[in-house]
Amino acid sequence: MTLGPASSGLTIRLRQAHPVALDVAFECGAGELLALVGPSGSGKTTVLRCIAGLATPREGEVTCNGERWLDVRAGTDASPQRRRVGLVFQHYALFPHLDALANVASAMSHQPRGERAARARALLARVNMEGLEARRPSELSGGQRQRVALARALARDPRALLLDEPFSAVDQLTRRRLRLELAQLRREIRIPMVLVTHDLDEAQLLGDRISVLHHGRTLQTGEVREVLHRPESALVARLLDQRNVFAGIVSRHDPSEGRTWIEWAGTEIECALATRFAPGERVDWVVPESHVVMHRRERPSRGERENPVRGVARDVVILGGDARVTLDVRGIDAPLTFEVSTHVAARNRVETGAEVAVSLLADGIHLMPASNAEN
Repeated sequence: MTLGPASSGLTIRLRQAHPVALDVAFECGAGELLALVGPSGSGKTTVLRCIAGLATPREGEVTCNGERWLDVRAGTDASPQRRRVGLVFQHYALFPHLDALANVASAMSHQPRGERAARARALLARVNMEGLEARRPSELSGGQRQRVALARALARDPRALLLDEPFSAVDQLTRRRLRLELAQLRREIRIPMVLVTHDLDEAQLLGDRISVLHHGRTLQTGEVREVLHRPESALVARLLDQRNVFAGIVSRHDPSEGRTWIEWAGTEIECALATRFAPGERVDWVVPESHVVMHRRERPSRGERENPVRGVARDVVILGGDARVTLDVRGIDAPLTFEVSTHVAARNRVETGAEVAVSLLADGIHLMPASNAEN
């Protein structure tokens, strides 16, 4: 097998126009977990298949720890067996006629036959399945089947671990337990891991970095916190479930105060300094719900002077102990949303049709290049 330049981890570059459009590039270091997120149909599973050797793009390269698995231009396309990737599917893909021990041992063709059973038992114990080795998949719960699937993926002694929405088919409690177990397992294995997920909480809990895909194209890749709080475009912000995305015009900068002001809703909004945008330039901007602070009737504060905005509550939805408020601001097509505790909403008489005042905290406001209608 041909070797690429010395590197640590997984490097992916894939391009094709059809049957599934792809223009994807990212890296995942050894011991790092990269969360691959995006709407259904964005090509996430196809990317995993290309890494594993189960699909071949029209153009592209896949390199793992300096070993070149795929180089379409050079004619290199290592088989899935030679790539030794551990792949965990959403619906387990276990052999129904084999028990848990045999399912795990089935991935050990590279091991001496006499060592496979002991190794399979050790892996099942590692994923908290000790004592259930003789059960077939139909006799296991969803969480137990997923643990067997993970043990089988590890049985290949993989050079990379790929997880395709591994927790989506189990209940919420089991999902939390499996996330914790995966987080603990990461401390023991130092290989690149790519997790496909629709769950942004999961991406934040488990991911070191995140890569956002849309229509098969990589939009942004970076550390989870950086991408979530500093999206490169309004489209990325919306794909990451940021609701408060608006358009404005830069009015002025004050480097001495570290502040930029934009015109929005007939007023000036104060933001963190962003001199890459010129005065008069149109921008998109986003403020996370955590930086929208409601003015309380009984307890005014100094914070109410910071970017005060008034509107009318279009909708108030109770979500357990919190109330999600959708606020119509005069002159703005898109609503402003935020959450407060239900007792605060009740005490301040926040209900549909009520006038509500909020402050938009300047340090949370992030400016982005203006965009046309998203597709």
